[in-house]
Amino acid sequence: MLETIFAQDSHATQQVKDGPREQDVLLQTTGLFKKYGGLIVTNQVSLTINTGELHAIIGPNGAGKTTLISQLSGEITPDAGEIFFDGENITHVQTAQRATRGLARTFQITSIFPEFTVIDNVALAIQAHAGHSFKFFKAAHADQALYAPALEALTQIGLGEKANILAAHLSHGERRALELAMALSTKPKLLLLDEPMAGMGPQDSGRMVDHLLALKEKVTVVLVEHDMDAVFALADRITVLVHGATIATGSPEEIRNMPVVRQAYLGDEEEG
Repeated sequence: MLETIFAQDSHATQQVKDGPREQDVLLQTTGLFKKYGGLIVTNQVSLTINTGELHAIIGPNGAGKTTLISQLSGEITPDAGEIFFDGENITHVQTAQRATRGLARTFQITSIFPEFTVIDNVALAIQAHAGHSFKFFKAAHADQALYAPALEALTQIGLGEKANILAAHLSHGERRALELAMALSTKPKLLLLDEPMAGMGPQDSGRMVDHLLALKEKVTVVLVEHDMDAVFALADRITVLVHGATIATGSPEEIRNMPVVRQAYLGDEEEG
């Protein structure tokens, strides 16, 4: 599979491009550095995410992708470097405050409430985003200010007809779609997706790709994903992370043809 994606090209280039300068920059990092003991997990990472693009971050296992996403969302504070979002330095802003500014995240492992209905899960996400306590949820059950946008988000990702069933009865792929609806219901400016296709079969992965294609240009997305077919189908630009450092950024075609990227994947694969 990787051999097909990173097909050989005699005119391949290693030139790294920063993307269209005329676009507004929504998120930018400069020199993000994080280590645990002697292990460096992000090493001087500088990124520019343009408004309206889907920007994928790829790399071999252990490259530091999830740690990078956790720094962008606020779960992890970098040891050095800065993060700017929508023109504001948010390096030391807490996760909840980043969410209110329009930065949402989904995780590798689903984080839904299986004992609640599908629409209740989305309504909870909207309520939490508004800063209300979970204990007031029962009183808010009939609040259309919660349930109208919740149903809209569910319909957007194809779960509208399952709004009133328990989340526990959803398939794995449907749970990942529900988590996406929960994030979208907060109307984010930037959506951080950490391996949304993890654990999915081909059919569910295909549906998720369709959902994300429909979202393009409606919301800016940073995508971490191991499914290279999905990445190359979705991304406007791709950044490659290896041993915590960025080795390349460019369009899918540029990344496909960079020898340094093929080596990072196929070289490791050939060595077993």
